[in-house]
Amino acid sequence: MKFKLQKELPLFLISILPALFLVYIWNDLPGRVPLHWDINGEVNRFGNKNELIFIGIIPIFIYALFLVIPLMDPKKRLDSMGNKYLTIRLVSALFVTVIFLFVIYSVKEQSLINPNYLLMIIGAFFVFLGNYFKTIKPNYFVGIRTPWTLENETVWKTTHRFAGKLWVAGGLVVIVCCLIFNEKIALNIFFVVTAIICLIPVIHSYLLFRNNPQQA
Repeated sequence: MKFKLQKELPLFLISILPALFLVYIWNDLPGRVPLHWDINGEVNRFGNKNELIFIGIIPIFIYALFLVIPLMDPKKRLDSMGNKYLTIRLVSALFVTVIFLFVIYSVKEQSLINPNYLLMIIGAFFVFLGNYFKTIKPNYFVGIRTPWTLENETVWKTTHRFAGKLWVAGGLVVIVCCLIFNEKIALNIFFVVTAIICLIPVIHSYLLFRNNPQQA
C-alpha cells in the first residue's frame, strides 16, 4: 500500500488535534489535574499535568500504527481492501480523536462531562464497524481474528456477516440506552453489550469450524 500524501494528510491532521488542543490550554492548566473519575463522575485520582502529554500523543501513535500495519501483512490482504481500509482508518482516527478531546476538555474543566455522550460515540463506532465487517477480507490485523476464522475463509466470511449484524444491533442498543437511562445504568448496559458483541462472534467462529470439519 503506497503512501499518498493527499489521503494521509487529513488523517494526520485529525490525529494531532488532541495534541494541538493540549498545547493551546497548557498554560491554563494547574500543576495537578484530575486524571480519573469513578462511575459516579467523582474524581478519584489527581496527577501531574505532564501525564496529559501521553494522552495527547496516543492518537498520533495509533495513526502511525495503522500506517505501518499493511507493511507487516504477510499476505497483503489489507491492500486488496483499497479505499475500505482507508475509510476504516479515517473513522477510527475521528473516533480516537473525539475520545481524547473529550478527556482533555474534561480535565480542563475539572469536571466529567456527561459520560453518556462518550458512550453514544462508542455506540456509533460499533454501528460503523458492524457495517464494514462483511467487507473485511481475511487478515491478521483487522476483524474477528480467531484461529478458526484465520484457518478457514468460509468461517471468516460467515462469522463476519454474523458479527456485523450483532455489532450494529449492539451499537444501536448503547445509543438508545444512553438517551433513556442515567449514566450508571447506561454504563452497565454498555459493558454488557460490549462483552456480548466481542465474545459471541468468537464462540460462533469456533462452532462453525467444529461443525464443518470437511470445510476445515
